[in-house]
Amino acid sequence: MVGQGVLRECLREPVVGEVLAIGRSVIGRQHAKLREIVRADVADLAPVEDRLSGYDACFFCLGVSSTGMKEADYRQKTYDLTLAVAERLARLNPGMTFIYVSGTGTDSTERGSSMWARVKGETENALLRLPFKAAYMFRPGIIRPLHGIRSKTRWYRMFYLVTGPLLALIQRCGPGLVTTTEQVGRAMIAAAGRGAPKTVLENRDINALGDPCASIGSA
Repeated sequence: MVGQGVLRECLREPVVGEVLAIGRSVIGRQHAKLREIVRADVADLAPVEDRLSGYDACFFCLGVSSTGMKEADYRQKTYDLTLAVAERLARLNPGMTFIYVSGTGTDSTERGSSMWARVKGETENALLRLPFKAAYMFRPGIIRPLHGIRSKTRWYRMFYLVTGPLLALIQRCGPGLVTTTEQVGRAMIAAAGRGAPKTVLENRDINALGDPCASIGSA
């Protein structure tokens, strides 16, 4: 869901010259500045390495829910996969900005009782140590999908169907509690173009950075 929103904003934003989308399935969308790589194993990009150079930013939106997963499996699909991609990109594009979608409640100490929060925290810390030009950890909380974007997870779709009007009201009353797919996408582009005030950004920071009244800057 986040990836769909980020892709929409990248394709709409004039400062973005080209987008290379990498995923496990075809997006099913055509656009003049969109390129696409489909890989069953996204962690193994060696066969397409020659197509990964020359990019200013990576917006890493791939992730899974930890519900029902053992820690080893969740770690493989979160830490191992993310670092496999990030380490390759850092080698090929040392001037790149890497932005990782984590989540509110992530545990930077890596020692808390919540399994998913520990693994996410370990992933964030490892990414911040890589030799990128810059790296930012986005920790959105509740995200409202806009512009027809839908989650691929059935219970998420049901949640947004039921709570959509309430989330809109909550966002107006408490801008630090809810963000949108549009604001996340715009905030990522802004962070890549002009930087962000901190390396770890929570909902309120994301909303401020993705404010449509703010200047995106060049990417």
